[in-house]
Amino acid sequence: MCGYLVATQNYCMNKKISILYLFLALAVLAIGIFVIALQVGLLFRGDKIEESPIQNGQPIISNVDVFSPAKGSNVVLPFNVSGKARVFESNVNLQIKDAKTGKIIYEGWAMANSKDMSEFGNFGKEIDFLLSKPESEDIVLEVFWASPKDGSKLDLNSIPLKINAGNTTALKLFFNNSYLDPEFSCNRVFPVERIVAETKAPAMMALELLLQGTSFLDIEQGFFTSINPYVEIQSLVIKDGTAKVDFNEQLEFQVGGSCRVSAIRSQITETLKQFPTVKNVIISINGRTEDIIQP
Repeated sequence: MCGYLVATQNYCMNKKISILYLFLALAVLAIGIFVIALQVGLLFRGDKIEESPIQNGQPIISNVDVFSPAKGSNVVLPFNVSGKARVFESNVNLQIKDAKTGKIIYEGWAMANSKDMSEFGNFGKEIDFLLSKPESEDIVLEVFWASPKDGSKLDLNSIPLKINAGNTTALKLFFNNSYLDPEFSCNRVFPVERIVAETKAPAMMALELLLQGTSFLDIEQGFFTSINPYVEIQSLVIKDGTAKVDFNEQLEFQVGGSCRVSAIRSQITETLKQFPTVKNVIISINGRTEDIIQP
């Protein structure tokens, strides 16, 4: 009987030890999985993506990878930027800096076609203008995603390039400005400059850039647009000093108030009148001129 009790006690003790070892093994496995997840570069907390872990000043695995242009490439306007990314809300930020002065001469963004934030998606962006000419041929393209916490640059790709800005021209786009016209007198608009490749259709190019709206730097300086997004130019004809430009219906979508109507007309009219061949501007929507963008 005593031997049976001793055997039972030993069996129970061995079983407890086995269970303890099992828990310890599971804990070690969980810690290993956590460490691997950190090394892969993505750790999800709710709907946020954490930045890649840093080793020797560089991300172990970057969430943004640029395919082209390659470092040291020679480029001319327009040129394409392409790559892949897995970033917050799929937004990839692009900046171009003058390598000599550090001045930002382009800002924009592209969307990665990721199915969800845990997967890479390809992105592409055509750089068709600069905000100003660089002082030399040396520029730096920066591709990154902005931290949702503080806006800092995460997974930064810094790509030195050489640009030939010789065959370019400056176009003016006209916007409202809350600093230059704090009372918002509606029809007062002010120019910003865009540097583009020389073109045989500068008026069309200027209108297309106007419809793209303000850059981040423009906004910081008080510029804003009164024109709806997704407006499309259907035709532009300049003849005998008159520019006739036809837009789709998005130009007048939910546009109300005489002030905004005046601002829209002024932005389009002044952008076209910068060209010496344009004295008058006629705006139409789907061919209509009489009853459009009414207050």
